[in-house]
Amino acid sequence: MAAKVGFVSLGCPKALVDSEQILSRLKAAGYGFAADYAEADVVVVNTCGFITPSIEESLEAIGEALGANGKVVVTGCLGARPEVIRKKYPQVIDVSGPAETERVLAAVAQVAPPERDPFLDLVPPQVKLTPRHYAYLKIAEGCDHKCSFCIIPQLRGGLVSRDAAEVLAEAARLAAGGTRELLVIAQDSSAYGVDLGHRESDWAGRPVRAHLTDLVRELSGLVPWVRLHYVYPYPHVRELLPLMAEGRLLPYLDVPLQHASPRVLRAMRRPGGAESHLKTIREWRAVVPELAIRSSFIVGFPGETEDDFELLLEFLAEARLERVGVFTYSPVAGAAANELPGAVPEEVKQERRARVMELAQRLSLEKNRAKVGRVLDVILDEPADEPGVFVGRSYADSPGIDGTVRVTSDGTVRVGEIVPVRITAADVYDLEGEVVARVPAGR
Repeated sequence: MAAKVGFVSLGCPKALVDSEQILSRLKAAGYGFAADYAEADVVVVNTCGFITPSIEESLEAIGEALGANGKVVVTGCLGARPEVIRKKYPQVIDVSGPAETERVLAAVAQVAPPERDPFLDLVPPQVKLTPRHYAYLKIAEGCDHKCSFCIIPQLRGGLVSRDAAEVLAEAARLAAGGTRELLVIAQDSSAYGVDLGHRESDWAGRPVRAHLTDLVRELSGLVPWVRLHYVYPYPHVRELLPLMAEGRLLPYLDVPLQHASPRVLRAMRRPGGAESHLKTIREWRAVVPELAIRSSFIVGFPGETEDDFELLLEFLAEARLERVGVFTYSPVAGAAANELPGAVPEEVKQERRARVMELAQRLSLEKNRAKVGRVLDVILDEPADEPGVFVGRSYADSPGIDGTVRVTSDGTVRVGEIVPVRITAADVYDLEGEVVARVPAGR
């Protein structure tokens, strides 16, 4: 009987892609997978180490796996700091950093040697942790930014872009397997190809540059929906707007602005401020009025004054972003921001976060109510709790982090389809609607 591996995947979509790669290699090596710790011969924990709560969650998951199974291999972002893990759990079998797939396989084999199936050499399996109809597509690893609050470059290294033809080949395989939405991810998607000098590679008999605009143009010919995450507001992002206007790219941008006060942003080692942010957003929306912008912000950063915070609130009120995530600052071992003066008391951080969320929710409700009566394309993610009803997402909703659309149909639609839906009701985050027609055959 094939050895079985238990698996825990924590963290962001970039870590999820790493988990898919590890699981695919384990399956190709002949391993089976266990539904719980008791059935597993060994457990792999893919950790997150970005901020203090994620470190605590990762350490808790390792401890839970050790307590239930005893044989644990640790990998992922927190694995890049093995001393943190070994200090608390010296009994783990091995600790490796992110994307160290070969080392994970070797560590698993120490405890549970695989029983190879020769057929798997001919047809290597691909394991997806997302539903069949959408997939995360990682186009680069690492980051060249030196943000004072972040240690991702220490954990994952500098920017390493994938060859364009390699990315497109993976996308084509996903499309052939039923994927209809590709979620493009990297630590900084806008920087894709910079380290390669935007070199060309051959794809389907024609040259394609390692550049985000060129890549998106090709991806749009493979699947109906392409969604971009982690897009820094570089000038060349404007090149993407015509693709949105033409319907070749979802009018959705995930842009990590982090703050609006120039003083705080300088301390974060981030560019811009409220004025430049607003100028950029106005320019984008002048070309694509329907553009949905998601962003995340940190409140309570060292030295943040009430004036700085009020500037953030003023910016958000004017920018009217569709999706807002807010985090309170927490120190992370190894981050330069730890040495900054002006620590903000925890109760002040929480109060400021609550004020941002109150504003963001009010704006979100206004924008959602404005959609009532409109017809939006919705991708159906899963059946709901009653016949003929589905939970789906519009162009403005990325899975797991944004809102949903509860869709009532005549029972002839299926999960994975993209259907036109007339919106009938709205709340702060979610919409409700009814299918008004079937999607034409083909795309």
